[in-house]
Amino acid sequence: MSSPHPRSTCTDLPPLLRYAYKRPVIIQGITDNSEFRSLCRREKLLQMYGDRSVRLSTANTYSYDKVDVPFQEYVEHLLRPQDLDSLGVDTLYFFGDNNFTEWGSLFQKYIPPPFKLPGTTGAYSFGIAGSGTGVPFHWHGPGYSEVIYGRKRWFLYPPDKTPEFNPNRTTLSWMLETYPLLPAAERPIECTIRPGEVLYFPDHWWHATLNLDTSVFISTFLG
Repeated sequence: MSSPHPRSTCTDLPPLLRYAYKRPVIIQGITDNSEFRSLCRREKLLQMYGDRSVRLSTANTYSYDKVDVPFQEYVEHLLRPQDLDSLGVDTLYFFGDNNFTEWGSLFQKYIPPPFKLPGTTGAYSFGIAGSGTGVPFHWHGPGYSEVIYGRKRWFLYPPDKTPEFNPNRTTLSWMLETYPLLPAAERPIECTIRPGEVLYFPDHWWHATLNLDTSVFISTFLG
């Protein structure tokens, strides 16, 4: 498995512009989110937000459908491993569509990466998902992704190299069926990030994600 770049610490981080517009990078040791992590334990989240409504999206490239359910119902009944026979369009996934008024007290405890791009501000996307779930290939603006619990595997292609994929199939099915047949030159850049690690992805980079465990994660989109 290859990494976007050898993991860097705050003491040996290369100049930001070396990566900001050109390539992904995994960063370690830039923030301490231990307090935020403690608030993201299952029992704590259910205690604080169990009766609140959350908006789920279909786990396909375009997230066609949205479904609102109580957070406790999602955790107890829908937060499960990916079914190999299910399409992404049939898989409900909690990521991104957060009510920032109700979840604001939690987000206030999160310390985002301190690096910013000129003319941008950060917007949070918080998610919780079962093992084997993820989002198929898509692209958007630049940002950071941090795993709070679990592990998340990333597959990335530069903007000028569009991957072949079915937007309604899951990342898991792509990895099991398509990935092994790719010639070496057509394989993506890939990495797995773990708690305390942050992946920075530049603008317009194609990427697909796969949660290797039941995972809690948060992204900071720069726009």
